[in-house]
Amino acid sequence: MIFGAFERMVALRYLRARRKEGFVSVIAGFSLVGIALGVATLIIVMAVMNGFRADILDRILGVNGHINIYPAARESMIQDYDAKAKTVAAIAGVSNVTPIVEGQVLAVSKAQAGGALVRGMRWEDMDKLSRVSDHIVDGSLSDFNGGDGILIGIRMAERFGVRAGDELTLVSPNGNVTAFGSAPRSVSFLVGGVFNTDMSEYDSSIVFMPLALAQTYFKVPSGVTSFEVRVADPDMARGIAVQIEQALGPRTRVLSWEQTNQAYFNALEVERNVMFLILTMIILVAVLNVVSGLIMLVKDKGADIAILRTMGATRGMVMRVFFIAGASVGVIGTLVGFGLGLAFCDNIEHVHQALRYITGTEVFSPEVYYLTQIPAKMEWRETASIVIMALALSFAATIYPSWRAAKTDPVEALRYE
Repeated sequence: MIFGAFERMVALRYLRARRKEGFVSVIAGFSLVGIALGVATLIIVMAVMNGFRADILDRILGVNGHINIYPAARESMIQDYDAKAKTVAAIAGVSNVTPIVEGQVLAVSKAQAGGALVRGMRWEDMDKLSRVSDHIVDGSLSDFNGGDGILIGIRMAERFGVRAGDELTLVSPNGNVTAFGSAPRSVSFLVGGVFNTDMSEYDSSIVFMPLALAQTYFKVPSGVTSFEVRVADPDMARGIAVQIEQALGPRTRVLSWEQTNQAYFNALEVERNVMFLILTMIILVAVLNVVSGLIMLVKDKGADIAILRTMGATRGMVMRVFFIAGASVGVIGTLVGFGLGLAFCDNIEHVHQALRYITGTEVFSPEVYYLTQIPAKMEWRETASIVIMALALSFAATIYPSWRAAKTDPVEALRYE
């Protein structure tokens, strides 16, 4: 065995608190707590960042497609869209192609007025959009299927003071052309249903409308403004987008979800990496306390080291004694931190609700974070790397104090004792 029973016994004996060396044991205790808190904090923050990214991605792709196809800059719409949809659907990896008419409007009710985004879709495509169709909280899809009802988000319904069965007026800037210029077009629509995607940005600004009704309203009777394409594997979207662009030719622009949301997810990745580096410093500071504690222990135990050497203990044995003493603090602190981090991530929503109850405030506002609850997704490979990093730093911190203990001259140590 690398560490014998003698080394383990002496090392653990040195870690016990006695009146004379109690201060050293206090430093070791604080070092253990620091490492535990550092590891737990790093695991929790990384899990929340991963969960936030995964949840946001799932919700964005749950409402939007993996690939968006737009007309070229000089084109106002995509003509012959059914034939082009079949061409795209024939490409390997494509699971669904949705023609869409999209436009910005001003929504007006008796209580409120504000901007909204109208998305015109066919009934069969709306039914496949499970993020919306499976989360109708008021009304139903029957009016949408009938071709004269619209769907709005729950936050929009609350803001405008409407519900299923009421009317909502939509004002489009692309209205009728008169002798005095273009006049905005105002039409009242029946609210057929209210959906709740649990994502504030979509629940407060998107209006779904039957495709034929949207074509008439926006005056594009023979075309659509875009396609939304869903693929079997979202990670393959960029490569499939290239194939779609080649199949449709230069009169279209094709963007994958990575390109559409590139700035957003790049910002999340940068924030995640910076948080990892900053929180790693907490572990490093705690590990430096292990170094200082061991150095003090070596100085305090100078006479003991000398006696051990005169009784036949080798320099390697002395070095292993102090290595075990320091590494024990790091190992126990890391394991405690891992347990705390795991327990916190498993109960993070309960902690969130408790904090909200205690403080009386919303500590995780959906309007700011676009989510109604705190997500946490532990990636075991990342968690294992955090644990290994903490253990490696703890072991590295013991090398110099252990080497210094092994280099202690027993004659000099006893002379000054």
